Order: sequence, then structure tokens, then C-alpha cells
Amino acid sequence: MQKENLIAIDEFCASHSIEISFISSLHQTGLIKIITIEETKFIDVSQLQQIEKFIRFYYELDINMEGIETINHLLQRINSMQNEIVALRNRLNLYEIY
Repeated sequence: MQKENLIAIDEFCASHSIEISFISSLHQTGLIKIITIEETKFIDVSQLQQIEKFIRFYYELDINMEGIETINHLLQRINSMQNEIVALRNRLNLYEIY
């Protein structure tokens, strides 16, 4: 993994004014992955959008960690179902053309 795609957790937390324990909780529940390099913990840039969504849930909407897990699971299911609907519509359109 390239280090330029990583953000140190302590810097991220300082810039977003959140506790490091919140990021640790997200990691412990399996919602995000933390990468440790030379005793420094990092998050991958690809997780930023999701982490910022979790920050809004927790700090702005006052949703606890269990609620965040549930919301994340439901959003993943909705996304999966939407992808399945698109695939099925595409298959149906293939048969309607003829």
C-alpha cells in the first residue's frame, strides 16, 4: 500500500475535531479498516467519504455505534438491490427489443 493514499488517524481526527476513540470504535465494529505502519495508525483515502458519513451520523444526528452499523447495513442492501434492479431491467430490455 502506498503511503500517499493514507491519512494518519491523529491528523484526521484533529482536522475534523473528533476523538480518536470514535475511529477506533468504527474499526472495532468492522465498519472501517485501520492500517498500522511503524506504530502509526492510518486510514485509506478510499474510506474518507464513508467515514465522514459516519461522523455526521454520530456527531450531528446523535446516532450511536449500533445505529450506525444498522444504517450502514441497510444502505448496503439498498445499493445492492438497486444494482440488481438495473441488471434485471437491462436483461428485460434485451428481450423487449425483439
